[in-house]
Amino acid sequence: MSAFSSDLDLEVYDVTGNGVEVDVATNALDGTVRLAVLFTQEIYLSADDAERVAQSLLRAAAHARHFEPKTDPEP
Repeated sequence: MSAFSSDLDLEVYDVTGNGVEVDVATNALDGTVRLAVLFTQEIYLSADDAERVAQSLLRAAAHARHFEPKTDPEP
């Protein structure tokens, strides 16, 4: 079982119609964020889909911050 939890609201595919998909996921154990391009090394996105990927990354980053250690300000 993977520790990564994908953004299920993100369904973005290559504009060329070849089935390549973007996946954004957060690791539930350490908060790292994974950006994966499935089935290839590159993807071509429309402007709207690029914005959706960016929003998904922002959601993942916000979620990942819950894993960062809290530091006390120095006196």
